[in-house]
This record gives sequence, C-alpha cells and structure tokens, in this order.
Amino acid sequence: MNNNEVTVVRVYLTEGETQLKGLLKRLRNWEKLRGVTVFRGISGFGESGVIHSADIIDLAMDLPLVVEFFDEPQKIQQIVEHLNETIKPGHIVTWSAHTNG
Repeated sequence: MNNNEVTVVRVYLTEGETQLKGLLKRLRNWEKLRGVTVFRGISGFGESGVIHSADIIDLAMDLPLVVEFFDEPQKIQQIVEHLNETIKPGHIVTWSAHTNG
C-alpha cells in the first residue's frame, strides 16, 4: 500500500459572496484539480461576529461555505499563491496529510 503525501486546502466563503463559481471554474480549468468538494454550513459566524443560520422562517442566503481539495504539495503551493490574490487573508487553511493506495 502506497502512502502519498498531499496538502489539504480549505477555503472559507459565504453564499453571499460571488466568488464560488469563479473559484470552482479556476480550480477545474486552470489548476486542473481532479476533484473539489463544497460544503454548505447550517450555521456560522466570521469577523463581524454576526451568526448566520438556516431555519425554516429565514431562508438565509449568507450561510458559510467551505471549499475543500487536495493534491501534491508543490501543486497546492502554487494554487494557494494564486488564490491569495482573490481570497481574503486568513480564509485559506492548509495542512499536510497522507493518502492510502
């Protein structure tokens, strides 16, 4: 069994920001990532401290989104450098991991 080192990336956005479609297009077309997952949060808060939540009465369109992907460390380093030009500082988190297989 191979144990490959990768770097995992999470990018924190909100639904109200218009960055998601552009980010996904860039990761697919320019950066040529094999896969990306977008998670939609049910509740969260950011710098403002305002809690954004989903409930039946309030169809919030400003819920948290997390875009997650991984690849070889060198490739991710270049991608993160590109993303730093458009994503707010502190909204990109990376860490090392290993894949099996």
